[in-house]
Amino acid sequence: MNIHKNARLTPQGRKILVSRIRRNGLESAAIDAGISSRTARKWLARYRLEGDMGLFDRSGRPHRVRKALTNEQCQIALSLRRERRTIRAVADHLKAPVSTVRRWLASQGMNRLPRLDPPPPVQRYEHAAPGDLLHLDIKKLGRIVRPGHRVTGNPRDNVDGAGWECVHVAIDDHSRV
Repeated sequence: MNIHKNARLTPQGRKILVSRIRRNGLESAAIDAGISSRTARKWLARYRLEGDMGLFDRSGRPHRVRKALTNEQCQIALSLRRERRTIRAVADHLKAPVSTVRRWLASQGMNRLPRLDPPPPVQRYEHAAPGDLLHLDIKKLGRIVRPGHRVTGNPRDNVDGAGWECVHVAIDDHSRV
């Protein structure tokens, strides 16, 4: 149990609260503990219902959650989504909340339309004989003589007219060499 430093009541303090309620009454015991009478009444009811174990902290999460979509609704949702219907249209057809349908479709990987239609495989082509087709590319590269003002930080270091160099690349379509 993780009790923060400003907690009014710990399980031991709640046990003392219940004994004070029995002795002095609910209102005065709540005032002495520095809590509202509503909170004191809550701890007394838990003690009467569960005994000492009722005075411990517990999760606020519900014990049971109803199943949001039936198996039949899940199958209908998948078939409608494969027809490229929007999530809102699927939810309207099922008469179910949009958030529930969206969450379930996301768990199935069907929340995004591009996932419904995977991209077609890339079709590669290749010429029959070497030398039938050459791919040519020319890359223009700036020639560097010495570092300029951007590197040295001195505005007088400028490089004029260093020029360009070119790289020529040729790839044969048949052999990819």
